Amino acid sequence: MFEHTLSHKASQETFISLMQLDPSPMESPYTEKDLPPLPEDLDSSTERLKSQDTSPNSSSYLLGLSGSGRGPVYYLTRIQRYSSYTFTFFAGLHFTSTSLIPLLYQSVPYSEPFLLMARELYQTPLTEPLLVALPVAAHVASGIALRLTRRSQNLTRYGGATPGMYALHRSKTSSTSSSKAGSRIWPLLSYTAASGYFFVVVLASHVGMNRVLPLLAEGDSSNIGLQFVSHAFARHEVIPWIAYTLLLGVGVGHMVWGWAKWWNVAPPMNWRRTTMDKRLRKRRSRMWWGINGSMALVVGVWAAGGLGVVARAGAAGGWLGSVYDAVYARWGQ
Repeated sequence: MFEHTLSHKASQETFISLMQLDPSPMESPYTEKDLPPLPEDLDSSTERLKSQDTSPNSSSYLLGLSGSGRGPVYYLTRIQRYSSYTFTFFAGLHFTSTSLIPLLYQSVPYSEPFLLMARELYQTPLTEPLLVALPVAAHVASGIALRLTRRSQNLTRYGGATPGMYALHRSKTSSTSSSKAGSRIWPLLSYTAASGYFFVVVLASHVGMNRVLPLLAEGDSSNIGLQFVSHAFARHEVIPWIAYTLLLGVGVGHMVWGWAKWWNVAPPMNWRRTTMDKRLRKRRSRMWWGINGSMALVVGVWAAGGLGVVARAGAAGGWLGSVYDAVYARWGQ
């Protein structure tokens, strides 16, 4: 007779492998559809819909929140999309006044009046929050909320509360696989999303230098214009070049790729590795080159006017130069 021994550890590993599903989260944070409900959620949702008043007089019906089948991902994506429309309008005005006009006139003093006229559109007490502050805040907040919502859906879909997931995370012998599985629960971070988070940091420093710092030093920013930027490049040679290069490269790259996502002309992430069909691969390659070519064109034109003309105009003289020196001295404190 052979004596069979049972291994408790082996049986637990088999149980974990049966309970654990390999998660496959959504690739893109711009997908507007929620994951389909789990089977056990269908009965409860059906009962809830039956109990709701879906008549045309009900408030939920008027708001479009009843019977539409649209979850939080749909509305968060709408917020993120329409906030980018508003900020793009501001970016277009800023691009024209700080790059195209100086590039056309090849002179900072002649270009200053156009910047002042543009400010009457986007730098008033009403339009600045509506065109700049609120769209940026809504865009970033909805993007973070989308990632958290996707993570919650992945945990629900792929058994985040099951014994298999718990044992996998608590296991000391499989730390590598545990961290890999844990990272899969989060939606994949695209290059567009990563550049957006970095762009927020660069944009905040740009706003702090050109809006907040003059308010702290002078009480207003009426004297701040293109010559203020030229003065910074003349007085501080290295830092402005790094800051504005990052601002143009990261900002334009994020906006161009973001618009390509909205228009559904951007290839998916990792398309070079996942696309096997030659015809589809060739089409996605053309899309990739077209988007990057458009990005390079916008960056080149903006840099030609902003860095090629404004940055090389030299320091401001007279009382205006002393005002700018006082502002930058406040920054060095």
